[in-house]
Amino acid sequence: MFQKHIILFFLLINTVVFSQKKYHREYYANGKIKAEGWIIEKQKSKYWKYYYKNGVLKKEGHFKNNLETNYWYFYSKNSLLEKEGHFKEGQKNNWWLFYDKKGNVDHKCQLKNNQKNGYCLLYQKKKLVKASKFKKGRKIKEWKDFSSFKKENNLLDLR
Repeated sequence: MFQKHIILFFLLINTVVFSQKKYHREYYANGKIKAEGWIIEKQKSKYWKYYYKNGVLKKEGHFKNNLETNYWYFYSKNSLLEKEGHFKEGQKNNWWLFYDKKGNVDHKCQLKNNQKNGYCLLYQKKKLVKASKFKKGRKIKEWKDFSSFKKENNLLDLR
């Protein structure tokens, strides 16, 4: 009876010790932080941040079971937002926004499994100038003005 309790105790301790979440940090050879985030059962989980060698934030977002999930942000080496969007099980999905060097939206696209799948809207000087529709990465239609785009499409599809 006593032996069973000891074995059960050690099994319980192993489960608790090895399944705990730990905050993990990785560093470049220059000593600057490269990445930081949570590890649960040897897999990236929860919120993570990655950095360039100069220490500037490169990207940030969530992991689940070692795969990107939810919303992520990506930055240039001079700290400007370059793009942002949704991941689902490590694949880019839903709307993604891409920015120009001034921080304005350059274009935004609907993605599914890392491919354009839905609408892509192109902006210049903060105004919509062109729209395209994609299916599985292939362009199937393009509009060069908003009025013709609006006539042929339900704007609720842009949600």
